[in-house]
Amino acid sequence: MQKLTKLIYNKPFVFSLWFGLSFLIVLRELLNHQGFNNYTIFKYNFLNTIHQHNLYAYQPEHYYDLNHYGPIFSIIFAPFTFMPDSIGIILWVMFNAFILFKAIQLLPLKENQYLIVLLICAHELMTASASVQSNPMIAGFIILSFNFIKRKQDFWAALMIALGTFIKLYGIVGLAFFFFSDNKLKFIASFIFWYAVLFVLPMLISSPSFIIQTYHDWYIDIMDKNLANENSVMQDICVMGFLRKILNYPNLKNTVVIIPAIVIFGISYLRINCFKSTPYQLLILASALIFAVIFSSGSESPTYIIAFAGVAIWYMNLNRPVTRLEIFLLVAALILTSLSPSDLFPKSVRENYVIPYKLKALPCLLIWLKIIYETITRNFVNPKPLQVT
Repeated sequence: MQKLTKLIYNKPFVFSLWFGLSFLIVLRELLNHQGFNNYTIFKYNFLNTIHQHNLYAYQPEHYYDLNHYGPIFSIIFAPFTFMPDSIGIILWVMFNAFILFKAIQLLPLKENQYLIVLLICAHELMTASASVQSNPMIAGFIILSFNFIKRKQDFWAALMIALGTFIKLYGIVGLAFFFFSDNKLKFIASFIFWYAVLFVLPMLISSPSFIIQTYHDWYIDIMDKNLANENSVMQDICVMGFLRKILNYPNLKNTVVIIPAIVIFGISYLRINCFKSTPYQLLILASALIFAVIFSSGSESPTYIIAFAGVAIWYMNLNRPVTRLEIFLLVAALILTSLSPSDLFPKSVRENYVIPYKLKALPCLLIWLKIIYETITRNFVNPKPLQVT
């Protein structure tokens, strides 16, 4: 047990696992000459912006599927566009892993407890890295917005929220931390400032008229994508998708689930006297990260690195000793949510049950409900001392 504890807190080991798993999975795909369609889509987000081609039109001569990212993403991805694909893909994956790594490292946890958060999330990060998507970066932006507010750096917190929103909308959940700001007027002013800057910034590499039209096209694309996601096999991995399948009710509308979920999420804010409590704030962070994924019909397997960061933060923020229920919920999340897409999980169970019934979302839903319960009932005035379990 002592050797295991030393290994868990061995920084070189944890860091190697965090970055190494993602590096190796991408390297394996490159050596197998696997195509990276998402990476090509990202490149053409930039190229289409500078050449003023519709960012959301089909371009089968370059890639299949569609781009669903905002025009600001072209600025972020620009440096990778000019690299050879093999190098660019690896650096892009490492860049995403680093953003999330740094965000987790800055969390207000006990000394070195962030290492356990990294360990819990490492496999889920590998799943996200295999698809070369931006989800680790988005998760990082959300967590960084929380960290900056904790450090009274509202200007930079507003940037993280605005940036995450302008890239992939998920970042908007960072507004859940608004009530933790000590200078709310500064936060609002900063958010408006960054909203304006990020809205205009892509115009520097394109034209104002094209970018304005692009935002209109992006809105239409998002609406169309939400409709297409419903009952999708590889997407719709969310509470709505789970209920549509379990209840055999494919016409279940997202709003029927999302509106009550927002109300339930809002109940967490009734304990105004706890707003200054760090454990309470961490619960809201975990809740927001999970909420953004499990109540989005656009969620697919690689998106769950966002939710799983919430799961890990929740677990490390629990009162110690943890209960059997809490251990069960974590293990269920590790098995059903994190390991189910991998070769470590029985293929027949994955294909016959986990994928069609959207079971990847179930443990995260149960943990989210547990978090809501904790925000309502937990003693944040005299919490039990934290220790690792």
